[in-house]
Amino acid sequence: MFFANNNKLNITICGMMGSGKSTVGRLVAKEINYKFVDIDKLIEEKEGKKIVKIFEEKGENYFRNLEEKETLEILNQRKLVVSLGGGAIINKKIRNSINLNSYNIYLKVKVEVLYNRLKNSKNRPLIFKKDLNQVLIELSEKREKFYNTADLIIKNEENINSTIEKIIKQIRNE
Repeated sequence: MFFANNNKLNITICGMMGSGKSTVGRLVAKEINYKFVDIDKLIEEKEGKKIVKIFEEKGENYFRNLEEKETLEILNQRKLVVSLGGGAIINKKIRNSINLNSYNIYLKVKVEVLYNRLKNSKNRPLIFKKDLNQVLIELSEKREKFYNTADLIIKNEENINSTIEKIIKQIRNE
């Protein structure tokens, strides 16, 4: 596999909330026989509560510190497909670890598509009870430059099977 030949230990999936990181990551992991880890789910399990509750009770800074700790720990392991939190990429330590150890895939999705996927979501603290479109525009503007440094950029706006197929071809170097 391409990334294995370049001393990469893992595959990371980055992108905005609603881009399909968890779904795509789980399917890619199954396809290449790697273990799948969703950082947001891992944090929820360790904290015993949903991320929206963590934000509510302890704030975003507390969550970001947890995210950094858990992500850096996970990225030192091997043979994982890791679904990163949407904002993890803005953390320099996480970016450095991704660059060192991971083949990073950015799932690129237009704001309009994200809006349609997220408009009924109640469990995402950065958009809950806010102007969804405005938040998505602001977050994508802030994060895009970091997402665009990924090893592979794939649009994930239509057929998920097609997305998986493209990713598998790339990582198998076909």
